[in-house]
Amino acid sequence: MADGANGGGTLRDWMEAQLREQLAPERLDVIDESHLHAGHSGARPGGETHYRLDIVASAFAGKSRVERHRLVNALMEEAFKRGLHALALRARTPEEAA
Repeated sequence: MADGANGGGTLRDWMEAQLREQLAPERLDVIDESHLHAGHSGARPGGETHYRLDIVASAFAGKSRVERHRLVNALMEEAFKRGLHALALRARTPEEAA
C-alpha cells in the first residue's frame, strides 16, 4: 500500500513505527511476504498485504501466546482496515530469545 496506514509512507513503515512506539522491542523484523501470496486471497498488485513479524519485547512477559497475538493484532487494527490481509507472528520475551 503506497500511502501506508497513516496517509504517508508505506504500510510497513507505519507498522514498524507503531510496534516500536507501543512495545519498545529489543528486536523487530517486519517482513513483507506478499510476493509469496500472489494470486491468493487478499493479495494485491504492489503487495503490502501479507507480513511476517518477529518481535522480542519485555511487554510479552507473563502473557500467553494467545495474549501476545491479541495484543499485536489490536495494535495492527488500523493496518488491517487499510489492506493488511494476513499477519504471521513470532512474539518472544528477551529471555525466550536468548
